[in-house]
Amino acid sequence: MIKVKPRFQSFAEYLSYDDGTNKLYELFNGELIEVPPESGNNVQIATFLLLQFALLVGYRRVRGHGLEVEVNGEPRNRYPDLTILREEHIQQLAKRNTVRLTMASPLLVIEVVSPGELQRDRDYIAKRSQYQDCGIPEYWIIDPDAQTLLVLELVANTYNEVGSFSGEELVRSPQFKELNLTAAQIFASANVDTYDR
Repeated sequence: MIKVKPRFQSFAEYLSYDDGTNKLYELFNGELIEVPPESGNNVQIATFLLLQFALLVGYRRVRGHGLEVEVNGEPRNRYPDLTILREEHIQQLAKRNTVRLTMASPLLVIEVVSPGELQRDRDYIAKRSQYQDCGIPEYWIIDPDAQTLLVLELVANTYNEVGSFSGEELVRSPQFKELNLTAAQIFASANVDTYDR
């Protein structure tokens, strides 16, 4: 028996699909593309930041990799490594963990760059453009290979660079000024030899 891959004419049609698994998919030109699992280091960095942000805004407003964000372009959805939600999202996402284009945008999305040129381009170029187009006020690109954290702020519908942080520099967030973390602390969270909490 041949299994036919489903095709979707709209994002709404895709949202009603359930294949009975816990797999994550990006919708690309009407077809499902399975999202591979994140690396352990990327998960450790995202989890460290999840805990830090949960202390600032409360755990219900911080979502990890399973949160889906509808975007314009292809693919039609993304799964940021970490997302800081607005208070109103808590109720809106009670049934499905998807921020739709018809909702207010999240306050902040964070991507941890995976190794490889394709992955770098995806986070630095494609996702940057899509998140900017969605009106997400702040976007962080954390690059473990380069040991840099790029903070972008949406100003007049365009991302402007707040700063590229490394080493012992304090990360400056336009929206979360009370955050008190250095780039080194964030990168050390993925290094079992140097970070122990």
